[in-house]
Amino acid sequence: MRSSHPRSAAVAALVATALATGLLAGSADAAEGAVSADPIRIHDIQGTTRISPLNGKPVTDVEGIVTGVRTYGSRGFWIQDPDADDNDATSEGVFVFTNAVPTVAVGDAVKVSGTVGEYIPGGLTSGNQSVTQISKPTVTVVSSGNALPEATAINEYTVPAEYAPAGDPAAGGSINGLTLEPARYALDHYESLEGMNVKIGTSRVVGATDPYAELWVTVKGWENTAKRGGTVYGSYESQNTGRLQIQQLAPLAQQLFPVANVGDRLTGTTEGPLDFNQFGGYTLVARTLGTVKAGTLAPEKTKPQAEQELAVATYNVENLDPTDPQEKFDALAKAVVENLASPDVLALEEIQDDNGAKNDGTVSAEQTLAKFTAAISAAGGPAYQWRTVNPEDKKDGGEPGGNIRQVFLFNPARVSFTERAPGDAVTATGVTKVNGKAALSHSPGRVDPANPAWADSRKPLAGEFVFRGKTVFVIANHFGSKGGDEGLTSHHQPPVRSSEAKRLQQAQAVNGFVKQILAEDKNANVLVLGDINDFEFSATTDALADGGALYPAIKSLPKAERYSYVYQGNAQVLDQILTSPAIKKFTYDSVHINAEFSAQNSDHDPQVLRFRP
Repeated sequence: MRSSHPRSAAVAALVATALATGLLAGSADAAEGAVSADPIRIHDIQGTTRISPLNGKPVTDVEGIVTGVRTYGSRGFWIQDPDADDNDATSEGVFVFTNAVPTVAVGDAVKVSGTVGEYIPGGLTSGNQSVTQISKPTVTVVSSGNALPEATAINEYTVPAEYAPAGDPAAGGSINGLTLEPARYALDHYESLEGMNVKIGTSRVVGATDPYAELWVTVKGWENTAKRGGTVYGSYESQNTGRLQIQQLAPLAQQLFPVANVGDRLTGTTEGPLDFNQFGGYTLVARTLGTVKAGTLAPEKTKPQAEQELAVATYNVENLDPTDPQEKFDALAKAVVENLASPDVLALEEIQDDNGAKNDGTVSAEQTLAKFTAAISAAGGPAYQWRTVNPEDKKDGGEPGGNIRQVFLFNPARVSFTERAPGDAVTATGVTKVNGKAALSHSPGRVDPANPAWADSRKPLAGEFVFRGKTVFVIANHFGSKGGDEGLTSHHQPPVRSSEAKRLQQAQAVNGFVKQILAEDKNANVLVLGDINDFEFSATTDALADGGALYPAIKSLPKAERYSYVYQGNAQVLDQILTSPAIKKFTYDSVHINAEFSAQNSDHDPQVLRFRP
């Protein structure tokens, strides 16, 4: 399984680099000042900021009770001083990194000598906070079978409502050097408990069990509650302070991790050390794990379109290619027919080429699409036809060799596709007039493919459809990913979201193209849809909508229903359908069939919009 935060012999060098670049607070002078004749206690090591005042210093005979032992991944154990000081900002627990399988047991009273360090999960450039630890330890077991320090409760009363302090401008926006205020900020509260034995009571699951044996709960059941039990991420200031990741200390070979969906409850007491890792930040690594009580959540089914309604949908099918098992094709096909009610037009994202990730120059996706449309027909759906533009090899990002692209499926019994000099990977479609009406110069065609905004990214696919005599322009997108962005628990506050710059440029390019269509016909029916990879409140979405050219239709839903993806316990919007001004009346549905469930056919929920052109 994935390790929580693997360490190596390079930790000391990493810390030295961090100190040299000023990203980690603390100094040799501060460390020297902290050394005294008195025995060093754990709270002396932890200090009142995120960085130990003893960082890089040797310590001798640090006493504590072992509260947890991890034998896999980042191997080591946690110790806690049962004799706490009176400062809530100083943690009484610390991780001892052994590298080898630890030889201590829970309940041992130990003395640990070693070197204090700050390990940064994910590396210095990740933006992650660091974990205070003792490395290269020499451990003496004084006694065994001792009672553990009482677990500190984490609940809706203890976790503050405000998420984090603003970063120090003088430190590049870092909060590392700020004195912790655990009664004021949630991140400070969790940091003040780093390494300590903590517990939660019965809590609602807000992030389903993932392949790495972890789930997310909220200790604040009322916080931004989604209609179906999750927790909605509705703005950059609504980080949802009650979210907490749950793992277990027991290896999976000894104890299976429970399978949970959003809306289930983790009942009873879950207790263990509070860790920090690169895959979600603060994590309760359970020594004692509660019991999952299943809820009643079921995949949604959207309403079928009326005879005079055009149903247009978007679905990221997560790297679909012919080497995937037939079961994946069948499950996705069943979803199209039963959950999406066989939309008239379906824009697909992440259709891979005919041999998937094999990197041999193949760019055609004919086999992928033939297999998928056959599965839809077998599931009782329509005989969909498809239109796409094959990308240049290795030019559109995604899994190496996969050559992902957007594709239109359409039901020819309900809607027709207007073929106009189909474009290729490098030819831009333009806007012309045919018989006095706006038209695409290439259909299907790609929007502005030479624009640097689309470098190593999927180019938009534009197509012209006719439904009951009315033309509808559809532009399918898969904007750049959020890869490289810092997590919400970053030591920079607010976190650095470096990926936004590219999506902003992409949004501006698509918005400009839509404005070209509207300049020829202000009443044109235009739909911009796909995996936008950004929130409905983001600058990306604002740029798409600029000048009133488009409206993010997901904003027509109540806030408790605005999400298509669940990430680290936050239900959020990534997939969208936006409408031009002529589309005044519509019904919109984010069809929740994947994101809230441990068993997924894709990690995205599809979106459907129905309207009468």
